[in-house]
Order: sequence, then structure tokens, then C-alpha cells
Amino acid sequence: MSEAKAPQQRGGYTEDVSAERLAEIGLRFEVDGEIATITLDRPDKRNAQTFATWSALARIGDNLPERVRVVVVNGEGPSFSAGIDLRMFTPEGVPGQGSFSSAARLDSASFEELLEQAQQGFLWLRRPEIVSIAAVRGHAIGAGFQLALACDLRIVADDVKFCMKEPALGLVPDLTGTKPLVDLVGLAKAIDICLTARVVEADEAFRIGLAERVVAGGDLAKAVQEKAAQLLSTNRDAAAATKRLLQGAQGRTLEEQRAAEGAEQAERLRALFAGGS
Repeated sequence: MSEAKAPQQRGGYTEDVSAERLAEIGLRFEVDGEIATITLDRPDKRNAQTFATWSALARIGDNLPERVRVVVVNGEGPSFSAGIDLRMFTPEGVPGQGSFSSAARLDSASFEELLEQAQQGFLWLRRPEIVSIAAVRGHAIGAGFQLALACDLRIVADDVKFCMKEPALGLVPDLTGTKPLVDLVGLAKAIDICLTARVVEADEAFRIGLAERVVAGGDLAKAVQEKAAQLLSTNRDAAAATKRLLQGAQGRTLEEQRAAEGAEQAERLRALFAGGS
């Protein structure tokens, strides 16, 4: 049985992340045991995202129940997310949220604060203590592509269409998607994908490492469920420690990684055999 609120949270659950408020924004958040599911729920708009979407994602991360180990991010309907709500490009913008035009008039400090809040909605999905899975079908454009890239794993339907649309709109990808894209596919391929704003479909996504698995659309939920079960079969603390090691590996020399492995293993041994924490 799922729930919108739960005890044992990382932060104090606030009214801002109540099910009712999330529904107004176009999100659902459910927790079932150790699995949390975030659903972009604006299918009539192909789950287009706004400032409120990003702020709500950040608050979900701040208030994630402690028991959660796997976070699934998906989209209601035939598309994961078609990217930015096009109203944000108009002078009027999204009611109560402003527009890119109003953001452009902010002073540097205010703009940085606005952008950082948006980015926090994506950054927390990389925490070592959880594994995040993007279940992607249909369009994953711009901000939708970056939300999928924010997750540790991407399981995709065979109709998926990834596209980094921002450069074609005169913008840059700024929701933390550029580094994971380069890490996954390499610099040359990332340049090709971004600067042509072309579509990457399922076969190519799998071949270049954007997707861990491609399945028929009707099998997507089952494939994600199976992966979540596999992830939950490992020791929680060992999984978090291993993820920390893997995340830091590219930035370390072999000697530094050797030392990091030793430090993590010492903690694990003390916890398992010496009554440590």
C-alpha cells in the first residue's frame, strides 16, 4: 500500500509537499516500503516542467523518508517529459511562477539562487544512500532528458526519444545534465547530441550507454520493478559505500581510489564485526 506521507524522514514533511499541493503542480509522490516513486503527472502537456516542478522535486528530496533505498522517476501517459513548459518562453509566463523573461531581469545573486533551487531538484537523485531509476517512455526532451540523466539508471521503452533541445532554443542545458551525459557517452558524442539537438532513439541509447535496458512499452513497469528488487537484495550500508566509491572513482588516481576503498572497507568491517556504527 502506498502513501504520500511517512514517518522517519530526512527532513520534516511540510504542507508544500503534501499530495494535494503536488497534484496542483503536476506531480505524484508515493512510498511503498523501501521504494519511492515520483510521477510527472501532466499527461495533457506531455509532462512539461516548470519552476514549480523543480522546486517540488527539491522538497521531495529534502523530505525523503529514511527507509527509502530506491527512487523511481517516471511520467504519466505516453511521454516521460517533453521538457520545459512553453509558457515559460512567453512574456506572461506560468501564472504565479514568472517566465524566462522575468528571470533574465533578476540580478546575478537572485538568478543564481533561482537556478540553484531548480538544480537541487535534480542533484539529490545522485545521493549515495539511494539508487534512482528513470523509467522512460516516449519523449524525454530538454529538461526531461536531464531528469533522466540525473538518475543512476535508465530503463527505457522502445519508443523513447531523447533530445537535448536547449541549444536549438538559444539556451544551454543547466539542470545538471551535461556532466552525466559526457560521463556516459564521452565528449564527442555529447557534443554531437547537444549541438545538433537531434533525437536519440532506443537502439542508439542502449548502444552508447544512455540506457541500461530497452524493453517493450508494456514491459517497462515490470522491468523497473525487477531492477528495484535486485538493488534491494544487497546490504544497504554496503551499497551506499560502494556507490560513494564508484562516484568518486573518475576524479581519483588509482592510489587515491585504493585508499578510499580501504577507508570504506574498514568502516564496513567495524560495523559488521566490531559493533561499530
